[in-house]
Order: sequence, then structure tokens, then C-alpha cells
Amino acid sequence: MLIPSFSVCMSVYHKDKAEDFKSALDSVINQTFPPTELVIVVDGPVPFEIENVLSELCVQALDIKIIRLAQNQGHAVARQTGLEHATYDLVAIMDSDDIAVPVRFEKQVKKFLQDKTLSVLGGQICEFNEQVDNLIGIRNVPVEHNEITTYLRSRCPMNQMTVMMKKADVLAVGGYLHWFCNEDYYLWIRMFKAGYKFANLDECLVYVRVNLALYSRRGGYNYFKSEASLQKYMLDNNIIGMYKYLVNIGVRFIVQVILPNRVRGYIYSTFFRKSNSAS
Repeated sequence: MLIPSFSVCMSVYHKDKAEDFKSALDSVINQTFPPTELVIVVDGPVPFEIENVLSELCVQALDIKIIRLAQNQGHAVARQTGLEHATYDLVAIMDSDDIAVPVRFEKQVKKFLQDKTLSVLGGQICEFNEQVDNLIGIRNVPVEHNEITTYLRSRCPMNQMTVMMKKADVLAVGGYLHWFCNEDYYLWIRMFKAGYKFANLDECLVYVRVNLALYSRRGGYNYFKSEASLQKYMLDNNIIGMYKYLVNIGVRFIVQVILPNRVRGYIYSTFFRKSNSAS
């Protein structure tokens, strides 16, 4: 099989841990279908430990681009910068502290070869605390396009850190634009509106590093305001109706604003994640 060339885009910033960043890089490099190009956006000044990881990064047969932003710009700008510097039309997104399974890119490239109409392809994630074998949850998302677009009307339908996509299709709708904590959800909504095709593989593609306080932090008025604004955007663009809009923002207001952090964390981990014991 002739493996098409593809890019992997990552970004790193000052709060990332060097050892986690190195683990993420190792998981990208040691793939059954390794990327042709790795684009790393350094989002503002970073500690010397991360600089050391970057300086030691030298892989034969892999083109490496390191793009530096003078100041920290945030996820949307960093992701968009990486995307714009990617050489190839097929681009995979990887976070700086996660671990891709060794067959991730092989599975995704084969799916794109099978379905030429596909624009965005993701998969499931396994969330772990400290060590990969300490799984604490699995975030499952729908697999088929119609299921994904239905799910999109309620929640973000893609696990961002698992996505491989066609660069031209993403840039055609403007790419990553700033939307507080929701730049990826905003992108999928715009791509859905433009008629692009989605899919998710029904298997874990990335081990995602989380701590037990993560779910609890997914709240507060600013977080709610961002998500409520996205729901209004879908309402204004006839993606959802008034009833769905009111239900969506009502649920979010209760979970993200009213509930205490501990209760919110319990709800996210219990109802929005599949437990490892059930996997």
C-alpha cells in the first residue's frame, strides 16, 4: 500500500510538562504509519526543559517544523498556525501531553483512502491519571456521520485530540477561530453547516492525560457563557430550534453555574464518561 504523505500538528506552551511532551512526541514518531511531517507550534516562551526536548528532536525521514509565537496566543491561534504551516492536505491533530496508540495514524489513513468524501475523522479517547494503565474513563462519541450531526446539536461530537482532517476543507470555513474553550466545537458546527462529512472510529485512538479535578473545572460563568453563545449561534443558523436551544442552555446553566464543583465533577465522570470497569 502506498501511504499518502500527511502532517501532524502539535502545540506546546509554558504550562506543559517536558516529560509529558516527550511522551506525546514519542507516541507520534513510533507509529505503524509514521507522519511525513511534524509541525510544532511553540505558543510563547517555554521553560528550558521543553526547549531541551525540542533541541533533541531529530528523526530521520521526518520533516520537522518548529514555529515560534512571540507571546502565548491560546489554542485557537496555535492550532490555526500549525494548520497553515502544514505542507500536506491530510493533517492530524495531537495534544502535547497525550499518548497516541501505535496504530492511530494507520487506522485513520486507511479510512480516508476508503472514503474519499470524508473531511474529518476522529475516534474515542481513554482518559488516564498519572499512568496509562490507570484508566479513569472513556469518552465515546458517535461513529457515523448522521449520528455525529445529531449529537452535534447537543454536545461536541468529536474528540479534538484524535482528529485527522483535510486541510483544504477546514480552511475553507475559516479554520480555527477563537471561541473561549470551544474553538473546536465552533469549527465542527461551521463545517457541518457547510456540508462536510464526519466520522469517528469506534476504538480508542488516544490516551488522554487528565487529573481528577478536570471535570470539576468545566464550569463557571465564563465557560457557560461560551457554550450558551454557541447554542445561540446554532439557533440563529437554524441548526437547532428554540425548544432544543432552551433545553441545552438550561442543562448547561444548572451543571456549569449552579452546581458545586464536586457535584459537577461527579456528573461529568459518571454520566458523560464510560467507566473503565464497564469497558
